[in-house]
Amino acid sequence: MKNISVGHSPDADDIFMYYAIKFGWVTPDDAKFDNIALDIETLNQATLKGVYDICAISFALYPFVKDDYALLKTAVSFGEGYGPKLIKKKGTVLKKNFKVALSGEFTTNALLFKIAYPNARITYMNFLDIEKAVLDGTVDAGVLIHESILTYDNELEVEREMWDVWLELSGGGLPLPLGGMCLRRSIPLNNAINYENTLIKAVEVANKNRKVLAPMLLEKGLIRVDAPTLDKYLDLYANDNSVKMSEIQYKALDKLFELGYKNGFYQNLIKAEDFLIPSEYEELRAR
Repeated sequence: MKNISVGHSPDADDIFMYYAIKFGWVTPDDAKFDNIALDIETLNQATLKGVYDICAISFALYPFVKDDYALLKTAVSFGEGYGPKLIKKKGTVLKKNFKVALSGEFTTNALLFKIAYPNARITYMNFLDIEKAVLDGTVDAGVLIHESILTYDNELEVEREMWDVWLELSGGGLPLPLGGMCLRRSIPLNNAINYENTLIKAVEVANKNRKVLAPMLLEKGLIRVDAPTLDKYLDLYANDNSVKMSEIQYKALDKLFELGYKNGFYQNLIKAEDFLIPSEYEELRAR
């Protein structure tokens, strides 16, 4: 029995999508998943160092780890008319070189922000600290992610939706790619296919049993928000579109990678579907 390390964030959608495995509703063949929950930028940095066998990442990180990790098709979060929010104190006017708090160098929101606001002075901090930093004046503005987009203080207001930034940069017609998962390439292909299928099933089972699973997570204190906020948040980021990536989601990822490449953040232009686990191998072998 192999122990496979799985890193995911502590935000509600990742917890929700993973815990069908944690509760034993879905199990991989011949392996045990050991999970750890850390903030997304810590996971991005860990993936750069090759720490975990399977890890949640910001999609913007992927071109930097493509040689060591395959992109998984499941447990993905995309925005459809919503996403991270650039917030500031109500009534303030941001200067061209305003100081802003972002949740990490390799986050998707950071990539889009840097393209849209090249003169801003950026500082990085844990996403849970950004709201307070804006309120106490440590920074002029901050980009909120995860559940914070639904629960921020009423002294704050949205300067700009990152969805609107995405629309302008991408040309429209595509969902906003935020985060997904990747798997270490050194894992044998048969095992990699098994692990990915386990995660696909876990997300599917969680989604189909949301009315049972969500209250369990709240009761065990695994979620930072109340029941109504959790329900709204799962509508946004853990839904039917999270189970398995679609063609339009691949196109959105390709556009994100193209924007990063054209603006000098990536050395090479890549296509998402070239870096997936070749699950068709299993079908060919069965024949």
